[in-house]
Amino acid sequence: MTGRESLMNAAYVPPYPPRPSGALSTLRMVREASRNLLAVWPDRAFEWKLFSYKVLRRQIVVCNSPDSVQHAFIEHAANYHPKSIEQKRALAPLLGDGLFISEGKLWKERRRVVAPVTHASRMAALSVVMSEAAQEQREAWAALPDGGHVDALEAMAALTAKIICLALFGRDLGARNAQTVVEAFTEYQASIETISLLSMLGFGQLLPNLRWLRARRATARIHAVVDRLIADIMQGGSGGEASLIRAMAEGVDTTTGEGMGPVAFRNEAATLFMAGHETTANTLAWAWFLLSQAPEVEARLHAELDAVLPADRPAQWGDLRNLPYTKAVIEETMRLYPPVPLQARTAVAADQIGTRPVAAGATVMVVPWLLHRHRRLWDRPDHFLPERWLPGGGAPPSKYAYVPFSIGPRICPGLSFGLTEAILCLATLARHARLRLQPGVDVQPVCRLTLRPGDSLPMQIFRR
Repeated sequence: MTGRESLMNAAYVPPYPPRPSGALSTLRMVREASRNLLAVWPDRAFEWKLFSYKVLRRQIVVCNSPDSVQHAFIEHAANYHPKSIEQKRALAPLLGDGLFISEGKLWKERRRVVAPVTHASRMAALSVVMSEAAQEQREAWAALPDGGHVDALEAMAALTAKIICLALFGRDLGARNAQTVVEAFTEYQASIETISLLSMLGFGQLLPNLRWLRARRATARIHAVVDRLIADIMQGGSGGEASLIRAMAEGVDTTTGEGMGPVAFRNEAATLFMAGHETTANTLAWAWFLLSQAPEVEARLHAELDAVLPADRPAQWGDLRNLPYTKAVIEETMRLYPPVPLQARTAVAADQIGTRPVAAGATVMVVPWLLHRHRRLWDRPDHFLPERWLPGGGAPPSKYAYVPFSIGPRICPGLSFGLTEAILCLATLARHARLRLQPGVDVQPVCRLTLRPGDSLPMQIFRR
């Protein structure tokens, strides 16, 4: 038996919620979804290619095969608006006309300015702050006693927040204001996550107005902080240091020749923070949990890190090509626990996906939680098998079967940023430390707006 065959046979099956044997009633679906989105999908949904249901007379269509995803999110993407009315209502106070919710001509113009700022060609420069922040986290962990307690979810949230703040605002302003920005965004996300989740499932009309008011009040604190940071940068307060905000200020729409104003900077900064903070933090936290439960995978990861990385420096841009297994661990983590496990669109006009009619106004969605664990698409879909991402491993079966960063024209512009950040941070920290779940802790995936290992991830740290 080869080493790979042995590892595949010993593969770990991480936790997932019980899968109902049949479809849930509307009332039970609302109740379960408000607690955990993952609990609403019946067992057979992991085999269906396309299915639909109705909520309050609204049709909900789930694209659950590469063909149906390609139809709605690629070939006919123009017919599907990216956000529901309820979602826009919840997000607009904070994000304004940011890329996450803008559409049409404005979206195209804004993306031409913002996309180059986070393009893969800029990752070498942006990776510097990732490596620096990861090294600081490694040093902080090194100061803890062997067996010391850490909340891996909280630690990864603080690390990724620091990185996005440094990237957005520069080393000086970002480092000094990271905690304030994190606290403000945490407050906002707590107030909108139920709104956004239930509206995607078609239950937005059932939400009390008080939730909308709380979401709007939470934005005032964020705007005050972000507006001040942007003003400092525009006035030279960061000493001309490179940052994403400065790059956006210097960028122009190549079609119109125009740049963006201060409000647009704020909206796009808020959008990038929302897209690049919690999702990467959750992925890293899940990776630590999975590694703690799969010793064979952890041993192979450590062997790669020991062979590639010197002990005296963090992982850097030039190391990435030599870290295929580290990347595979991150990709398999996002397959099992996709950062945003539900992505919804609204049909502008009537359509037909396969043999199923789609009404105008219907909500059409792809659910990575289902698609990434689909029994007809993946071998052993519930197993933790990073080897499937290596040459000859057999994944993904289709580029439309793996969509952790959305897909089509609306694919996340921070894709390269988030993937690079996750690999460099995991490599730097795992080179020197092992994390083990604290005894008695039961980890279960919980999804409201993003997919987390609960509200905390208590672990113990041990030096390697």
